[in-house]
Order: sequence, then structure tokens, then C-alpha cells
Amino acid sequence: MKKKLWSSMSHEEDIEVNFVVCQLFALLTAFWFRLYLHPSKTSPFVRHVVATLLGFYFALFCFGWYALHFLVQSGLTYGIMILTGVEHMHKYCLVVALGYLSFCQITRVYVFDYGMYSADFTGPMMVITQKITSLTFEIHDGMCRKEEQLTPNQKILAIKRMPSLLEYFSYNCNFMGILAGPTCSYNDYIAFIEGTPCHRHRDQQTNGKANGRHKQTDPSPNIEVVRKLATCFFSLMVFLSVCKVFPVERNIDDDFIATTPFYAQVVYLYLSMLTTRPKYYFVWTLADAINNAAGFGFNGYTSDGSPRWDLISNLRIMDIEFATSFKMFLDNWNIQTAHWLKRVCYERCPYNPTAATFILSAMWHGAYPGYYLTFLTGIVVTLAARAMRHNVRPHFLGTPSHKLVYDVITWAGTQIAICYTVVPFVLLSVGPSMKFYRSWYFSVHIGCVLLAVALPVKPRHLRLKEQQKGLHLAPILSHLDSTSTDSNCNQKTKAT
Repeated sequence: MKKKLWSSMSHEEDIEVNFVVCQLFALLTAFWFRLYLHPSKTSPFVRHVVATLLGFYFALFCFGWYALHFLVQSGLTYGIMILTGVEHMHKYCLVVALGYLSFCQITRVYVFDYGMYSADFTGPMMVITQKITSLTFEIHDGMCRKEEQLTPNQKILAIKRMPSLLEYFSYNCNFMGILAGPTCSYNDYIAFIEGTPCHRHRDQQTNGKANGRHKQTDPSPNIEVVRKLATCFFSLMVFLSVCKVFPVERNIDDDFIATTPFYAQVVYLYLSMLTTRPKYYFVWTLADAINNAAGFGFNGYTSDGSPRWDLISNLRIMDIEFATSFKMFLDNWNIQTAHWLKRVCYERCPYNPTAATFILSAMWHGAYPGYYLTFLTGIVVTLAARAMRHNVRPHFLGTPSHKLVYDVITWAGTQIAICYTVVPFVLLSVGPSMKFYRSWYFSVHIGCVLLAVALPVKPRHLRLKEQQKGLHLAPILSHLDSTSTDSNCNQKTKAT
């Protein structure tokens, strides 16, 4: 038994080393790709081929023959796209891609190494699943639905033609994102490969120096890459030095629960969960730096003319650590996954979109029961946070001092709610997770349910109707206001 455990731990460490080595090689390769295979120097075909072959090579080096699952998943769904047509392929591809991912996750967890979840081969499959489903929904929007049926964002992302097999595999398995993502839209990726910046920078602000038009050549990403690598280094040092000082498992230690005052348990919970985050900061920031080094991720210019390299960024660290609402935390944590859940599920689900989105997120994350406990808890916390924001926040906006008090209280509440929610995500199993919740007497669950029931919040479809009505009436009210102003001016002129 000890020999088997040691072998499993050694295998996990080997995979983690391979992962970091591959990402560092990908970073160096990205600089070469941008300088020597720039769109001005070579064709999109060559860029697609090189990006895809390098992606497969890195995947094989890191995961061995398990990387074949990436080809199988992508190949199956491409066949479905070709055979079923644009009307229903998004539904079939969602079921097949998510089903194949779940099959791999279940077999890996319950047949091979339970608990050994670092840098496993299903991690890249999770990103590929996002790309496959996003692509098929965007093709459905562009080739099957009428333009007036689409939201403004869906119009931008809509795809008007089927991708070739090379484009499809390049999008799913390119060397910049095959190991750790992040997910990006197909249109953004193709624009990057073909060197057509007119399709990018969707949310850019006016430069002022170019009369609102962005420059035709993207700026150098070198400074941004160095900044993100510095963030990676700092995050890694914090994780390696502090994580073992505050192990999450101590939250369920019997002696700790029996001898530690509750306020100290709250503080320790915050510190133990805080020290788990730098690992994700390291992985996602390094992945972002790799894409930037290749020239991908430029998102236009700010109002002062500074270049933005956040088109596919996956987190905003300061906004996470100082989040004053549950929504603000989720909006800045794993950003591209949040976009995927919103575009594929939340915007399209006619009933209970919040619950459906959390359930889809749990299924996508994997087979550990702790994931489902986390996301089911997330549903009630989200509903309670929404009710609090709608009913309480307006009373604190009168003065800056009141707003500051509100921000401090909601920051503390948000951090504790997040930590309480994600403990099962770290502990993975039902027994330890329920032991933790019992030690807190399910207090956050009970409080959130009471808040969600007691404080009224209008249903989502009614809020959308009011927003649409407001947008529809805005031009009319503006016209009436201008007419009234003109009338008053005319009367004053006559009186004069």
C-alpha cells in the first residue's frame, strides 16, 4: 500500500514538473512564433499547422498517450458538426463533449488515482470542452438564427461559416492554450492567426491620438509579459512558503474545533483558503503571458493610449482579494470560464438560469462530490447576495462614509462566504466537507436561505423586460425633453 501511494505521488510530481517545463518552453516558443511566423511574414495555413503540431507535441510530452483523448474528443464533435447540421449540432456537441469529459473524469477519479488531481490530463480537456461548445453555439447563432434574435455580444461572436478541420484543431489544441487555456472566442483566435485586427478589440476605448481608431499594428507585449511573469514568480513563492503553514484540512481537525474559539476558526478559515489561491494565480497568469508573448490578447488602448493585453485574461487579482460582493468575486475569478457559462447556459436557459449555470459548472469541473457541494452552496449564497444587494445597498449610498462602511462589511462577508462555499472544493469528499459544515452548524446555508426568502428580488425575466422597456422609452423621453426645451425657448423668445 505504501509502495503504491509513493508511486502515485511520484507520478503526480513528475506530471507537475512536466507541466511547468512545457509551459516554460511554450513561453519561449511563443516569442519565436510572434517574431518569425508573424502574419506579415507567413500564411495563416503555416501558422495553423505550426501552432497545432507544437500543441500536440507539448501534450504528448506532458501527459503521454493520454493526450490522444484530446484528439478523440475534438474529432468526435467535429464529425457531429458536419453530419447533423447547424440547427441542432450545438445541443449534440454539448452532450457529447461534456459526456466524454465526464467519462474521463470519472474513470480517472474512481478507477485510477482518487485525490491526485493536480495537472491531470482532464484539465486540458475541460478547456477543449469549453472551446467546442462555444464554437458550436456561435456557429448556430451565425448560420441558423436571425440577427434580430441575437444579443449584441452574440452578434459579435456569431460565426458565418464552418471552420476547416485544420482551423478547428488549431483552435482547440494550439500550443499557447492546450495545457492551461485560457478559453477564447473562435473569431478572436482566427483574427490573431490571420492578422486581421479589425475583428478584435471589441471593448476598446478611444485612444484620442488616432481619432478613435486603434493602430493597425499591435504594440510589443514584452513589458506586459515581464509584468505577468513577475506576478507568477511572486504567486509561486507565496504558495510554496505559506500554503503548508495553513493547511485546509486543519479546519476539520477535532482538536482544532474543540479548543479554538469560533472567531479564531473564522480567521483561520480565511487564511487557509487565501493561501490556496496563489497556485491558480501562477498557472493562469503564466498561460496569459504565453498567449501575450505570441501576440495574442491585445485588446486595444485605454483612454490615455496605453495598450491593453487583457482580451483573454483569466483573473484580476486585486478585484478578487478586495471583492465586496459574491458576484464581483466570481466575475474576476476564472473570467473566461464565467464568460463561457454565461454565453452557453445563463443567457439561453429559460428557467432558473442561476441554478442551471452552477450545475453545469459542477459537471464541467469533475466527478468529486465536493465540487457539487460547493456549487450547490453557491446557488443559495448567490441568491442571498443578490437579495442583499437589491434591498440593502441603496440605503448606504447617501454619503461616502456610509458607502465605506458598507464596503468594509460586504468585503468581510464576501470573503467568509467564499471560503465557506469552496471548502468542499478543496476537501473533495463528502465526509470531510459535511464535517466542516456541521462544525459551523450550517450557519451560512441557513442564513442565506432566510435572506433569499425574506428579501424580495424581481425575477430575471421581469428585470429584463424593464430594461428593454427603459431602452425603448429612452429615445422617446429624450425627444419629448428636447421638444419641451425648444418650446420653452420659443416662448421666452416671443416674450422678449
